[in-house]
Amino acid sequence: MDCPVCKSAMVTLELNDVEIDYCSGCAGIWLDAGELEMLLDGQEVSRKLIESFAVAERSVEKKRKCPICLKKMQKIVVGVGEPVLLIDRCSKGEGLWFDEGELRDICKRAKLDEGNKISKLLAELFG
Repeated sequence: MDCPVCKSAMVTLELNDVEIDYCSGCAGIWLDAGELEMLLDGQEVSRKLIESFAVAERSVEKKRKCPICLKKMQKIVVGVGEPVLLIDRCSKGEGLWFDEGELRDICKRAKLDEGNKISKLLAELFG
């Protein structure tokens, strides 16, 4: 699978029994449908966060192509707060794209990583 940002080949890594696709070129992360919930242990808070995702009405960010279906992805507003955090979601439901640091930011904003489990795992894998 090729990265939707820099077009480098992505590598598959296992993080907490969840396979993620990682781009060593731009440090982006692709999670297939349902893998974010699995990574966050299906917590009630994570479910509410995912349900809060809303399509950004206006965004100056360039739309990227899904690495699976190759259709343009939607820009999604994650949670509340400033600055606004946007991620990319496949409009066909194939998965989510996180630019470098966005997954960590989401966990921090939503207080999903109280034991720093996800942050530690990300640090171990990516430094």
